[in-house]
Amino acid sequence: MDTANIQTLIGIGGYLIAMIVIGLWCARRSNTDPEEYFLARRRFGPWLAALSAEASDMSGWLLMGLPGVAYFTGYGEAFWTALGLFIGTWLNWALVAKRLRAYSQIADNAITLPEFFSKRFHDKKRVLLAIAALISLVFFSIYVGAQFLTFGKLFSYIFNTNMIAMVILGASIVMIYTLLGGFMAVGVTDFVQGIIMVCALLLVLLFGFFHAGGVEGVAANLAGFPRFTDFFGIATPTLADGVQQTANGMPQFGPGADYGFLAIVSTMAWGLGYFGMPQVLVRFMAVKKTSMIRPSRNIAVLWCFLAQAAAVLIGIIGRSILAGESGQLLSASDSENIFIILGIRFFPPILAGIVISGILAASMSSSDSYMLIVASSLANDIYKDLFKKNASEAQVMWVARLTMLAVTVFGILIALSGNQSIFRVVSYAWAGLGAAFGPLILFSLFWKRTTFPAAVAGMVCGGLTVVIWKNLIARLGGVFAVYELLPAFLISALAIWVVSLLSSPPPAEIIAEFEKAKTAEF
Repeated sequence: MDTANIQTLIGIGGYLIAMIVIGLWCARRSNTDPEEYFLARRRFGPWLAALSAEASDMSGWLLMGLPGVAYFTGYGEAFWTALGLFIGTWLNWALVAKRLRAYSQIADNAITLPEFFSKRFHDKKRVLLAIAALISLVFFSIYVGAQFLTFGKLFSYIFNTNMIAMVILGASIVMIYTLLGGFMAVGVTDFVQGIIMVCALLLVLLFGFFHAGGVEGVAANLAGFPRFTDFFGIATPTLADGVQQTANGMPQFGPGADYGFLAIVSTMAWGLGYFGMPQVLVRFMAVKKTSMIRPSRNIAVLWCFLAQAAAVLIGIIGRSILAGESGQLLSASDSENIFIILGIRFFPPILAGIVISGILAASMSSSDSYMLIVASSLANDIYKDLFKKNASEAQVMWVARLTMLAVTVFGILIALSGNQSIFRVVSYAWAGLGAAFGPLILFSLFWKRTTFPAAVAGMVCGGLTVVIWKNLIARLGGVFAVYELLPAFLISALAIWVVSLLSSPPPAEIIAEFEKAKTAEF
């Protein structure tokens, strides 16, 4: 390892140590009881709620997956994905945040999303809770694996080290501070990481823009790549065994293809996932006062716009800068390293280490949230509510810690399973959670006629449709090749509506709670 690499490692190491210190600091208060450990007793202010929600949402996908898609195929898929997510972010904060914050407290102070569903429908047998916890366990474990994959790709690329060792190292650090500090540690670290992420993106974008010669320079360098800068088209790299071919040092492209209406709708469907993302929804539940939702929304939407716009443009500008150079990124998986390459190129080693820590910030801010949600679902929702109702608070928290250890191990196995595209792994888990929980959240908050059988039907139909569509139906191609979240979300919503009308109306006490939540202020 040369001097530059050592200095870069020092910058990254300083960031990692800071995250562990925050976990130790938060551990002083977070281990008192489950409500403190899993929801920080609803003490989040506007900035903490907004930045921790967005940082936990975006993950390593933001700094590697999204720029990688833009780098490899141009604006088409990357732009419409980002736009769908931006609209979804705004709608989620505008429609869901305040109502969920109030309703979760009215519903017997629910502290997790599965617990909210169970208490919202007065599910005495905890059927909803068990199904929701199981869905969280499956799809969040996949999500955690995607973040650990980010660690491995980052360190193995920069330092030419063994990827397995780096995956294990990154996973261990996240597990330590999450296990020690609980939800408050997750929130505070995510707040810091949210700031690091957006600053890193904007710095790399700014330096890249001037290095590429501004708008005119970028346009000139990309002129020979058909439909690369076409919002309604998509570039088609000439591939052989998944590797883009070159001629005289220049990457080769086919004539490109249309990015039609169906493709745009399918891509923008990413935004639907927000309504069912537990890592974001739990931040709504943790806000100190309902009056703080509006300023939180404004902060979150601005952050989302800046971060995603910068991520897409980094991919586009990166292709302009590397065109014709040796060492180009010639596969979809390798393209996800473009942020790393530009960060190392533009900044001195120690500063580069801090900038590149934005990738770790993105991955850690998501994986810590996912691990805590799975732990809370298994310990609080399944162990305590289903198997041992008289479990002590200490027992619940020990089960949560053991769950984190198990999820960490499973996530490492997912990361090392051979799927090297962060974007594709994340898209599958995002669809599963969005389709299983999203429609039910909307119906639960805004339609009092929603019934318990309909809630069960909606979750099961949404989750199963994602799996079936992705692995069977999508292979038919054509109109069936849409992103699996879109049909699964619609089928889940339809199931809730139809089953609600076919089943008996909710009892009076559930209707009374619904009406109270509509105007409640806390």
